[in-house]
Parts: sequence; C-alpha cells; structure tokens
Amino acid sequence: MKLESVAYGVSAPEAAQWDRFVRGHARAHVLQLSAWGALKARFGWDAKIITLTRNDQIVAGALVLMKDLPARLARMAYVPMGGYALDDDFYPQLWKAIRQETGAAFLKLEPGHFPPDETPNLAAMGFVPSPQSIQPPNTIQIDISCDEETILKRMNQGTRRKIRKSQSGELQYSEGGKDDLAAFCRLLKQTGDRNAFGVHSAAYFEAVHELLIPEQGALLMAWRGEALLAALMVFALGDNAWYFYGASSREHNKQQASYGLQWRAIQWAKARGCRCYDMWGIPDYDEATLEAEFKTRRDGLWGVYGFKRGWGGEVRRSVGAWDLPYYRIVYRAYRAAVRFRQR
Repeated sequence: MKLESVAYGVSAPEAAQWDRFVRGHARAHVLQLSAWGALKARFGWDAKIITLTRNDQIVAGALVLMKDLPARLARMAYVPMGGYALDDDFYPQLWKAIRQETGAAFLKLEPGHFPPDETPNLAAMGFVPSPQSIQPPNTIQIDISCDEETILKRMNQGTRRKIRKSQSGELQYSEGGKDDLAAFCRLLKQTGDRNAFGVHSAAYFEAVHELLIPEQGALLMAWRGEALLAALMVFALGDNAWYFYGASSREHNKQQASYGLQWRAIQWAKARGCRCYDMWGIPDYDEATLEAEFKTRRDGLWGVYGFKRGWGGEVRRSVGAWDLPYYRIVYRAYRAAVRFRQR
C-alpha cells in the first residue's frame, strides 16, 4: 500500500513507545534506542525521535541525532543504524519528516545491515554515498546460534589455544558495577595511549553505565589478583550483540586475558538469546586485502583486525554511510570541507 493513499501523522512518541517499536523490528539496534539518544544528548548532540503514525500506531521512524556544522551555518541530521519502517513505501515520507522536524541542511544515514534482497534503493530516494562515515562500515559477525563446541571449532587454532590458556585458573572474571568504572577508564586510557587512539571521557562511560548497561549491556572484567588485565563493554538487543569498547594492560598477553574475556562476552550474549555477535569495526577493505595486509599494518583499525579475525566470524560490510541533501549549497560546502580535511 502506498503511503500517499492513507492518512498518517508525524509525531515525537514517548521513549517507551519508541523502544517497543525498535525491539519489535528485525534490524533492531541498540544505537536506535531512546537511551542512546539520551547518552549522545549529554555529549554535544541534540536527539529527537521522529515517527510516522497511522491510527496511533508507529509505521516508520528514527532516532535522529543533530549537530551544528562548523561556524554554525547549518545543522546535520544523523540516523545511526536506522531508521525503520513497516513498509518500504514509508521511507521517503520519513526522510521528509526528518527535514521538516529538524531543519537540517542534510541527513546522514547509516542504516546498517540488511538481508541481500531487502536493501532499500537509497539512490532512488535521493541519497548519495557519503564521503564521511561515523560508525565503522566493516565488521566481523560471529554466528552464535549453535552450541559452544561448534563456535569453538570455527575459530582458528591460535584463538582456541589462547582461550584455553585464559581458563587455566590464574584469572578471575567478573561483571563490573558502577564502582568498577574508574578502573575500566584508567585501563582504557592506557590502551588508547599505547595504541594511539582517542577514548571517551570517564563521564561518558559513567553515562553509558547509567543509561544502557542495566537493560542492554554488561561491563566484563578479567583480573589477576588486584590487577585488572582486560575489560570490555558488550551490548545486546534482539538477536544481536555488539562489542563496542575494550581495554587491556600490557600484561594481558601472558594470561591471554583479552581472549578469555571475549569468550565470556560471547557466552553472555548466548545466555541473552542472541544469535549473532558483532565484533564492531575492522578496516574497510575486502577480505582478500585484509588477509594480505594485516600482518604489516597497524594504523587505524588494522591493529585490532588480527585479534578479531580468529574468532570464526564472517567479514560483513554494512550499507555504509549515505547523505540526503536538503539544501544543496550547504551540502556542497560540507563535501568540500571533508575533502580538504582528508588531504
């Protein structure tokens, strides 16, 4: 049924109503929950849930994040890992509603993963491939719908050996609480300094723990006595779990703490009923290039690919980032600025 043939309204629903809609969608993602919007709203973004409704029921919608462009000449609207619609015919009207409700110069959309035969034709809706992504488009996804023995068999020999080493009894594993956040943040900063990547502030992770961990995630930690050797945050929604944040000490390799902890995270996801474990972020190349270069590259996400490749998952690229220009003059200036920064 075409959207134009029915009456619909644009609304900003209550968080609980929106979250129920997200949870019921086949592509449900934690980055579309109202709690993610509340998190980002504390750290430089504005957040708004925009939906199309029919007979008081949501038929399409998105959690939209908004941020001013440099010099505050205009705003960008951004939809991470969404939006959602009960029928593809609703999508064009959803993009129009986002324009009306945000006043943005353009919409950046990162819709995530679709089954091969269900990917919407974004180009036909006016989108163009974006020169700039926010979430990593390439990842490794592990099928965890089978038993643990099968999951282990799919891993490479080195990963299985390191998991066994991590279970030797020298390490203690725990699910961390609020009081453990300071130790997690210290370890994350050490990891970032050692590997030359930026990390969020302690205040950010305090907000993550407050808004997301109780319902959707866990802080998992590996200790040797009083020493924290590795820690990670894992999140789950519907069939999927995601490994977003991880940290390790220089001593973690001796006991293979990171491997033991990652295995605990997979077990946690299975206990939640998840069928897919997403390692979240590898270099944006095809698998042949990844395999040919990972031993010699350490820049960007290359340093983590060597760890993630051994877990028996499949390299999968999302739809990527797409932009829908609402005001083309502003959008052309944005693209020119991105090209200049990338030189």
